Amino acid sequence: MSEIPSVVEAKGLGLTFETADGPVHALADVDLSIRKGEFVSFIGPSGCGKTTFLRAIADLEQPTAGTITVNGTSPAMARKDRAYGYVFQAPALYPWRTIERNVALPLEIMGYAKSDQKARIARTLELVNLKGFEKKYPWQLSGGMQQRASIARALAFDADLLLMDEPFGALDEIVRDHLNEQLLELWDKTGKTICFVTHSIPEAVYLSTKIVVMSPRPGRVTDVIESTLPRERPLDIRETPEFLEIAARVREGLRAGHSYDE
Repeated sequence: MSEIPSVVEAKGLGLTFETADGPVHALADVDLSIRKGEFVSFIGPSGCGKTTFLRAIADLEQPTAGTITVNGTSPAMARKDRAYGYVFQAPALYPWRTIERNVALPLEIMGYAKSDQKARIARTLELVNLKGFEKKYPWQLSGGMQQRASIARALAFDADLLLMDEPFGALDEIVRDHLNEQLLELWDKTGKTICFVTHSIPEAVYLSTKIVVMSPRPGRVTDVIESTLPRERPLDIRETPEFLEIAARVREGLRAGHSYDE
């Protein structure tokens, strides 16, 4: 059996921001490997570098120490190769564009033919259960539906890697549970590699094949937990001893990480 290839590989990764008040050490000594097809959640306190790590993958921030590769190349090359889609905390949809035109935006920028755009828009909106809402405007949709449209936009050009920066954090618990279920279905259907930032322990445990626990600034990896939960996960799995055991380990990792904040 051949080894599953790494999509993201970080070695000794560090990132320091220079500010008027002095340097801010966002990440330090991060070693991490993310394999193809994994669902990896990043959890830690606010300001621990979770989003910074995602932005380093996306070539939106430049590391100041160590190395990071995406599909064996630099993040800059991966960006040029359109290797990833990015879903932000807020849907960031243009209010003057319909849902289908919002989803079309990256396809237009990348120069896809109109016929190809139409097929891709239809396919991705069906994937996120928004078929029939193509002609609606963002303000006509609920917050959860807007975020699904944002996910569709990130999926439209069929990148193998999906970067998700706390996409459900602003939603109420009922909607969040529903979108968690839908995201797992989407991941199962597409086989994509997903990197997912969250502040929620139950969300991280429910969604992930691997959970990366991070310390307060400078962000370090305090634990990497390989999930033993089955791939099929109904919501009530969260009440099982196995789920609660993984959640307890995440909580312990978060507590242990605070020793770096001295």
